[in-house]
Amino acid sequence: MNRQARRQLVLKWILPATTSLIIGCVLLGTLHWAAANTDIVAQARQRDLATLIVSKMQVSVAHDQESATVWDDAVRNTSARDLGWLKSNLGDWMHTYFGHDAAIVLSADLSPIYEFIAPSNSLSSDDIRVAYMPLADALQKRLAASDTEGVTDRVLSIGESDLAYVGRRPAIVSVKPIVSDTGDIEQQPGDQNLHVAVRFLDESFVSEIGKEYQFADMQFAEDAPTDAEHSFVPLTARSGAAIGCFTWRPFRPGASVMKATLPAVGLAALAIFLAASVCGHAIWRRSARLASSREELQHLASRDPLTGLSNRAHFSSGLAARLGAAAQNQSHCVLFIDLDRFKAVNDTFGHATGDKLISLVARRMNEIMPAALIGRIGGDEFTVLLEDADDKVAAACAQIVQRLREPFEINGAHIVIGASVGAAIAAGPADPSELTRQADIALYHAKAAGRNTFAIFGGHMDELLRRRRKLEHDLRLALETRSQIEVFYQPVYSAEHKGLSSMEALARWKHPEEGFIAPDVFIPIAEEIGLIQEVGAIVLEDACSVMADLPSIAMAINASALELCSDGYPLRVLSRLAKWNIDPKRLEIEITESLALGGEGHSDRNFAMLRNAGVRIAIDDFGTGYSSFSRVQNLVVDRIKIDKSFIDAVQGESKPLIEAMIKMARAKGLKTTAEGVETDEQSDALVALGCDSLQGFLFSRPLARAAVIDLYDGAGKQTSTA
Repeated sequence: MNRQARRQLVLKWILPATTSLIIGCVLLGTLHWAAANTDIVAQARQRDLATLIVSKMQVSVAHDQESATVWDDAVRNTSARDLGWLKSNLGDWMHTYFGHDAAIVLSADLSPIYEFIAPSNSLSSDDIRVAYMPLADALQKRLAASDTEGVTDRVLSIGESDLAYVGRRPAIVSVKPIVSDTGDIEQQPGDQNLHVAVRFLDESFVSEIGKEYQFADMQFAEDAPTDAEHSFVPLTARSGAAIGCFTWRPFRPGASVMKATLPAVGLAALAIFLAASVCGHAIWRRSARLASSREELQHLASRDPLTGLSNRAHFSSGLAARLGAAAQNQSHCVLFIDLDRFKAVNDTFGHATGDKLISLVARRMNEIMPAALIGRIGGDEFTVLLEDADDKVAAACAQIVQRLREPFEINGAHIVIGASVGAAIAAGPADPSELTRQADIALYHAKAAGRNTFAIFGGHMDELLRRRRKLEHDLRLALETRSQIEVFYQPVYSAEHKGLSSMEALARWKHPEEGFIAPDVFIPIAEEIGLIQEVGAIVLEDACSVMADLPSIAMAINASALELCSDGYPLRVLSRLAKWNIDPKRLEIEITESLALGGEGHSDRNFAMLRNAGVRIAIDDFGTGYSSFSRVQNLVVDRIKIDKSFIDAVQGESKPLIEAMIKMARAKGLKTTAEGVETDEQSDALVALGCDSLQGFLFSRPLARAAVIDLYDGAGKQTSTA
């Protein structure tokens, strides 16, 4: 065979056959490796799911119990030993409604009051007692110590739960106290009756899990399987003792895909052989792949890697091109979108969850505006270009705000954020820098309006922004010179004898050109530019000097969340009190709703330090936010101040609410102050409801220092009873 024939044989048959064989082997090896790893991941996920199911079942059993154990009727009927009632509500009902296999009610000495065992279970009382007695003993000790660890808005009472054998069957055993839901029934710590629930993990429970979550041949076994055909998760008690395990035939998607793919691999090898035998076709394919790679690289260079949206450079170039080519009658709109509370999500759930949230936000915006140019220009900042906007801008902004307010579900958690949107509209060719500047200004106004809303740029916004910048500059100057911030004092009167009982110190800014500027204007500015601590220091110093001049009066000051969360705040307060030789018990610090929503760690430590020194804590504007009641339950405070919005309707629809607030405060040993009292009728109604102190224009407006001293002298220098 001559050289030419050998080359032809190599090029047409040997080389293509060798190449296709090698590539086929590589493909088979890769598929086998991928299939094996896919099966491993699938089995691991099934094991994680089974473990999570058992964990959630323990929580579910305890939650089921609370539906009947946190109940005044349960406390009364258990104490009365009404066995018929116990059977209907704590025995049969728990079995028929929740599927519990056994229920026992124990007295405070842990002796059984009532027992229920499902007819299908051949168990003795001694079998169940061995399982629940350690948990009941531990729970009773926690109750006697008034332990509330783990109690939240969703978990109403403490409890003990574990996996254990009841007789010869594995089960979830949960013990909960029988307590009052209203708090009207007084129970001595440790004297509560207990409720025991038992839910077996074998038989019906494991078969239900298998059907619901598609675990093939799922069973309970005392010992772990040794063959490779079964997966399992061990079940262990809190002590670490083995209870047994759940076994099942694992889901193997990789093996199924491998089997289905083998014919395709053979066809692929044949196709590679035929392609390799044609040199020109191979060159064309190589060139096509190179061209595709270049396009992909160009795409990646212009996209945000997390969301797939345009990055800053690509959005800017696209914006400039489209605005420059716009027709005279064509309108464009630029939107600036900033997520609200995104930092809190990152801090609470971690950056991985934050990244997932950003990608979900991008997906929603693509759904809302599929034809728009959307870019991500920063961590939680997005830009949008809407073409032919006209009258659609407000509707688009409203839809963005509404859709981004809807909950996001990430890893089982429901995360709620929001968005502020700024919009700027231009007709015809426009300067992209100016349009983005206007959208940024509009976004600033949307945030200033309370966030979770939108604003469309108007000519007045430039002037408002300039005024805001001037106020920032003037406030810095005022705090540097300490010449314009004044402190006024509003008296607080005893509801019982109508005498002067304390005062509240209030910051006022007397601007040299604009006169007095309201606190709700300059306090947020001070917080945003980092000067709130300087304002607080001026108020604290002046309040201490007034207390030094009025030795029997108590004083309240307001503090922002930024102050209360700073590490040095307690030291600053206590050092000022020491400087003026003032008893810390005479000072009361009022916290706002904003603090109840954040700063838990630092603020709680600071509260503890201040209260240990004798300083009192009050919750201001009580009842205006959903967090107030939970804050009172979890934070030790001394007083609640009922918001003026309730006082205005004290003789109408607000009366039951105010009465409930006062009763709750009394139950926890707290004082109450009504804010914004303006009429004798309001005052009389509040006195009748049992409010401790009254404050408002009916008694006095905020007064300057000299007027306060005159008022104090005129009141006979009476001793504070606040």
